[in-house]
Amino acid sequence: MSIAVRIGLGQSKSVEPDVLLGEDWVAPEGVVDQDLARGRARRGMIALNRSPLARKIITFNLLAMVVMVAGVLYLNPFRDSLVFQRESAIVSEAELIADVFEARLPKDAPVNLAAGDGIDLADTFAGIELPEGARVYVFDMRGNLLMSSEEVATAEREEVSGFGVDQRSTVITDLLNRGWDWVAALTHSTDNNPQGYDARAAAEALVPTVTPGHTRMATSRDPQGATTFSVATGIYQKDQMVGMMAMTSAAGEIDHLVRVEREQVLQMFVIAIIVSIGLSLVLASTIANPLSDLAAAAEIGRDKNARKMSPGRVRIPDLTARPDEIGRLSGAMRGMVAALYDRIDANEQFAADVAHEIKNPLASLRSAVASLHMVKRDDQRTKLLDVIDHDVRRLDRLVSDISNASRLDSELVKEEEESFDLLKMVGNLAEHLGAQAAQKGVEFITDLPPQPIMITGLEGRLAQVFVNLITNAISFCDEGDAVRVWARRRDNRVLVVVEDTGPGIPEEALTKVFKRFYSERPAGQFGDHSGLGLAISKQIVEAHGGVIWAENIRPTDADITSEPLGARFVVGLPI
Repeated sequence: MSIAVRIGLGQSKSVEPDVLLGEDWVAPEGVVDQDLARGRARRGMIALNRSPLARKIITFNLLAMVVMVAGVLYLNPFRDSLVFQRESAIVSEAELIADVFEARLPKDAPVNLAAGDGIDLADTFAGIELPEGARVYVFDMRGNLLMSSEEVATAEREEVSGFGVDQRSTVITDLLNRGWDWVAALTHSTDNNPQGYDARAAAEALVPTVTPGHTRMATSRDPQGATTFSVATGIYQKDQMVGMMAMTSAAGEIDHLVRVEREQVLQMFVIAIIVSIGLSLVLASTIANPLSDLAAAAEIGRDKNARKMSPGRVRIPDLTARPDEIGRLSGAMRGMVAALYDRIDANEQFAADVAHEIKNPLASLRSAVASLHMVKRDDQRTKLLDVIDHDVRRLDRLVSDISNASRLDSELVKEEEESFDLLKMVGNLAEHLGAQAAQKGVEFITDLPPQPIMITGLEGRLAQVFVNLITNAISFCDEGDAVRVWARRRDNRVLVVVEDTGPGIPEEALTKVFKRFYSERPAGQFGDHSGLGLAISKQIVEAHGGVIWAENIRPTDADITSEPLGARFVVGLPI
């Protein structure tokens, strides 16, 4: 795992979610960027011509609706159900009428329907009530038509009350049917004088297919497209078929019912389309508009920074109150922009600090070089050369430290974290630096627990922190002073402390020691340090999710005015 996910950008502060970078989603007019405000005013609630995303949302919603309704109309389940019911009904009617003819036949005497022996067909027809538009035909065994309801009068059908006749409008279906007929007329040749539906011909065509014990059923359409039903069945004397009967229904009797059902589906379809468009507009406005504002803010910032070079900063709309991905995107963009500006500010401040720090040794060098031309005594010339050498070494050290500090961020991002024993690393450093302290006459004490403490991080970078802290402590100590390094585990963190018995830290400097280029050194060490060591250490520790602070060691915490006994630097790291 890389430490890049935790590293801060220079000296920038962490960005809190509530940092205000620009106008809020409902910010006052005076706060909103003028370019963005003008774009909102032109757009209105939702602008389909400017929002491909909104058009896609509406198109896909409507496409799903159209596919669903087209599938319903294509499968046509209500028509199939009505057709099946009507077929069953006309078959039952035909068999009942055949039963009437059979009931009029003698039981034992021979029957000849063609000669009229055993039954009076006209009298039988006169007693049958037929549905409106229906036709009945009687044939002999050879398929010759003997009599039909068209030739003789049948009984008048009694008026039936209580039927719920559906009078609902079929305007939409009629309009669609006319459109379909018009398209069909363009693609198919039609007869200008179509023949009418011949019920007799349909009956005569069906009768030859009848066999004893079987009834035949046929469904067809007339030239106008109306649905018709035909049934043919036998007339039996006992178990012997003596004739055949065919019945045809009125043309188009179920078509109106089918069209009414389709009308209801289409009406619901129209209502669903209106609702779908309305909901799609609302959905598009809650998705496309915020994304459009985020894109517009980014584009305005790009234009200002890349072309207009405007000093104004990019303002990202605050949509973090939204509990969705757009809110997360807004927060991420705001945080990214805040981090970017913090980095820019930090770089500007760093550049200013570098320029200030470099000016001091350069001024000293310029003065020494100018004086070198005027002095004549060798001792003065030697003294000026020493000053020049000191300032050159100071500049070299300063440039090296600045280079290391400027590369720190990128190097921390590239390096990979590993698990290692922190106490072993601190112990090795203490053993090496203890010899340096002994050469100066400074006592070096270590107090580390025997059990290892494993942490995950960049071992080399953390070693750089403790080397800096320990060498700083040694540099502030005189002969006879002491430096103590100790560590303790506290729950889910480990504390590593570096203490010394030097002069301590001035109270006003406790909050400044970790700033770049700040240095509080004895007079004899002037120019030997760049003031970047503690700033770099703080950056490394915080990149590991830890903390570092400085304090003075006092004889009693109750009296903060007492002279310090030394300085203490504490590093806290998560385990």
